[in-house]
Amino acid sequence: MSGPFRVVDGPAGSLRVYTSPSPGSQGAPALFVSHELPLAEGAAPEVGRTFPALADRLSHESGWAVVTATFRGAGASNGDFSIEGWLEDLRFLLDLEVEEATPRWLAGFGLGGALALRVAAEDERVRGVACLGTTSDPSAFAVDPEALLERCRRSGVVRRRDFPPDLERWAIEFAELDPVAAAAALGRRSLLVVHGAEDREVPALAALELADAAIGPVDLRIVPGAGHLLRADPRVVATLMGWLERQR
Repeated sequence: MSGPFRVVDGPAGSLRVYTSPSPGSQGAPALFVSHELPLAEGAAPEVGRTFPALADRLSHESGWAVVTATFRGAGASNGDFSIEGWLEDLRFLLDLEVEEATPRWLAGFGLGGALALRVAAEDERVRGVACLGTTSDPSAFAVDPEALLERCRRSGVVRRRDFPPDLERWAIEFAELDPVAAAAALGRRSLLVVHGAEDREVPALAALELADAAIGPVDLRIVPGAGHLLRADPRVVATLMGWLERQR
């Protein structure tokens, strides 16, 4: 997948990145949007295909710069998926795409929301996080590490047969994300939690657990009739837009 993405030299090789320039004033805030983990067979090459259009819409309506990328193993980016690898890619983008003084916010769909929380918990430059369809317990993905790895191979997000070098370590990284602890670590920074009421992959209880952990301002939205894939739901995009407006 190439399309509007450009290629940068990332931590694990070529990384596909898309930045929608802010139509607002110079120094406008920046939103970094992370995608979900693809687990359906053959899904990895398609990850991120709709995200440039989402970035353009958010940027046009908010005046923010919006950055998205396909992390290692996804889309046409090099490498193989791991939690630590995707965290490294997201941290890399925070430094690569905007000037140091630019205010930063993070948003993530599915597992991408848990990544956003973890990075924000470690980086005070991040002023708020939006989680959309995000699990409160990523360790549930890796209860059976061998089965999860096989799903990742079939989706295409893990490509090398000799990866990971340590399966147990690879699986433990899911638990170490700990989104609930990361939500609490945001302190007084802003948190948006959006979840589909009919999500069959991640129960809506996860959204309540993340919101309950927050210390600072939190917006919790359960979207009636919505499932797990939220990025194309106009109600979800409108909710995210409204949250961005309140961050200024």
